[in-house]
Amino acid sequence: MTAYDTVLFDNDGVLVDPPARETQAAAIREAFAAVGVDDPDPTHVEYLCGGVFPDGLYDIAATYDLDPEELWTAREEYDERSQFEKFRAGERTRYDDVTAITDLDQPMGVVSSNHHSTIEFILDHFDLASVFDTYYGREMTIDSITKKKPNTHYLDRAMADLGGESALYVGDSDTDVLAAHRAGMDSVFVRREHSRDTDLTEAATYEVTDLHGVVDIVSS
Repeated sequence: MTAYDTVLFDNDGVLVDPPARETQAAAIREAFAAVGVDDPDPTHVEYLCGGVFPDGLYDIAATYDLDPEELWTAREEYDERSQFEKFRAGERTRYDDVTAITDLDQPMGVVSSNHHSTIEFILDHFDLASVFDTYYGREMTIDSITKKKPNTHYLDRAMADLGGESALYVGDSDTDVLAAHRAGMDSVFVRREHSRDTDLTEAATYEVTDLHGVVDIVSS
């Protein structure tokens, strides 16, 4: 009988294609233009694509004499809009192997550092809402930055919803593995093409190449 009564999944790079870096960068340049900055420093654009921290955001906003909240709101809105456009155009899509997990008996959830509203859109767009019992992304607020993985905040909320005692978290990044272990969960690292060369700070409990491997772990 399986050792896991709950299975949680990251979204980008696990269930759906990750966003292209240039798509993110273009969205952030549009966000800068929307708040009156037509030629932002490329290093600032790059920073806002990735692992943003509040202090870094405040420093960038101060450089252009912007309200940090205004800059962040624009960043979030244009980033989300760009994701919706790529999904609707079919340029980003669901991985084929997602169908493998639909027959698992365990309660399942999605926990992502992407926007909560984006996760909601994705689950609806790809007819996955009925597959998962709960889902969490982050709010479009500066405060939510501090709750991103490896913080366990959203993993903890998902587990509270599902009531499980022995969970497995499936991700494709170093922060996914760290967050799982900090939350007391075992981890699965999906080493897809985009994460093939990723170095992990801590070894994952399991490594697989696709979601069929996750099914094998959970069903064993």
